[in-house]
Amino acid sequence: MGQEFFINSQELQDKISSLLPSQGGAGAGFDLSASTQIIPIIDLTESAEGSNVRQDLQTSFSFKTATPYDVSNATTTVINNTGYWRVIGTSTLYAASGSNLKNNVIINDGTTDKIIWSHEHRATSNNVFSSLNLEFNIFLDSGHSIVLETNAVTAKLVGSIRQIADIDGNLINPQ
Repeated sequence: MGQEFFINSQELQDKISSLLPSQGGAGAGFDLSASTQIIPIIDLTESAEGSNVRQDLQTSFSFKTATPYDVSNATTTVINNTGYWRVIGTSTLYAASGSNLKNNVIINDGTTDKIIWSHEHRATSNNVFSSLNLEFNIFLDSGHSIVLETNAVTAKLVGSIRQIADIDGNLINPQ
């Protein structure tokens, strides 16, 4: 059996009271204690949430959950459902005639566009090829959408989008 020590720290007591009000935050007056006895802690959070898939694996794409996109010389709304979304893809620009080329990833709230990612080539030279990978997560609130915009046939966005959680943050596993 280990030894038990009482901790008299007002700072720790206040932190426990604010984080765990049911553990004395209502003024129950219990002291904090520590022990030399080793007690293993097992994190069952994933199982309790109904998922046994690691978070990094949970964001994987699958045949059923992937929404592919291929946009060139257009403005296309690809997703308009609420929640958390993972976007992967490639942006390519080929400037054959010194033109200004642009690929944008936009969040639209129904009236206003907000560019969150952009790949541009300014008309400084001909026959320039540029390619960038994109990979990030986006949160869409009610009425918001993800819009992909390219301004030329030689400006292209290709990839896939997958919902990784609903608007409340409940994870959606790949199927």
